[in-house]
Amino acid sequence: MEKERIVFADYLRVVACFLVMLVHASENFYGADSSGLAGNVSMLANEANRFWVAFYDGFCARSCVPLFMMLSAFLLVPMRPGTTMTGFYRKRFLRILPPVVFFMLIYSLLPLAWGAMTWEQSVADLKMIPWNFPSMAGHLWFIYPLISLYLIIPIVSPWLEKSSARDERVFIGLFALSTFIPFIHRFITPELWGECFWNGFTALWYVSGYLGYLVVAHYVRFHLDWNPRKRLVTGAACFLVGAAFTGWSFWLKGVPGVMIETPMLEWAWEFCTPNVLLATFGVFVMFSAIKAEKAPKIITSISKLSFGMYLMHMLFLAPIANLVIGGNQAAPSLPVWAAIPVIAVCTFVCTALTAKLLSLIPGSRWFAGV
Repeated sequence: MEKERIVFADYLRVVACFLVMLVHASENFYGADSSGLAGNVSMLANEANRFWVAFYDGFCARSCVPLFMMLSAFLLVPMRPGTTMTGFYRKRFLRILPPVVFFMLIYSLLPLAWGAMTWEQSVADLKMIPWNFPSMAGHLWFIYPLISLYLIIPIVSPWLEKSSARDERVFIGLFALSTFIPFIHRFITPELWGECFWNGFTALWYVSGYLGYLVVAHYVRFHLDWNPRKRLVTGAACFLVGAAFTGWSFWLKGVPGVMIETPMLEWAWEFCTPNVLLATFGVFVMFSAIKAEKAPKIITSISKLSFGMYLMHMLFLAPIANLVIGGNQAAPSLPVWAAIPVIAVCTFVCTALTAKLLSLIPGSRWFAGV
């Protein structure tokens, strides 16, 4: 018997999945390396690319990753009574690791078929699989902090079961303070609050990172007693403020025709920055106002397929982007304001259809995550 679904979580998972693809569609319009995606260096071809990348990637979509983190925490914390640490790990890691390894192999081998990588690079990627994601699957970086979140859930879950709203607000306040660290590192000092070459851990290390989003999600679920109208209004305000700053930060640094290091261009785009935290909280709270008893079948279906869609989407996005862009970021076949969402929508549809077909194969959850 299927467990009861949380309707707003299904809607939010579908939207967050699309936003991931919108982010990667946008990268094709400022990346300066041969892949077309944003690598170590970037360059914007013109003012249109500057504005629309800032809008789609920065303003609209930058919350996608922390939204997935909050969804995981919302659904998994606190753990069900009687769940052991080993039992939790077994269930969660058997859910994600087999399909992740399968797609790591795919990304390390399949591009050989159309000449997108050499045998030498393929062998190097295969050797790297035990240690990190393959060179053509940069989006799989997300799996590692997700694993970290799973590892910490059995440890923090007992505390969250007993913590008061005030206690959680204290922790969230410290987490919010830690989100300023990327700015302090970049503009004031590279070593902060105890950091040095023999210590990479700041004074706020243990209250920083995606653990903060976990606690925020728990707070929203168990302690935030706002009615739907307040969730919508306050959430919208938080999103607009945070997202506007995120988009503006890219526009500010992205001077067309000037080569720039990507981390400097994306200086406020790290997922644990105050602006992204504010926007993510806003989106999550807005969606939590959905009180429908059941989502449309298509939403539920895509929600179930979303992990597999995420794993495979770069296999579709790259050729679709090449087709739309035609090798010229300054003059794609469609105006850039349309090109970015068209690439994302086409990728989303292709991955949804492919994931649905794969889900019909017995045992598909073990290799396709669906």
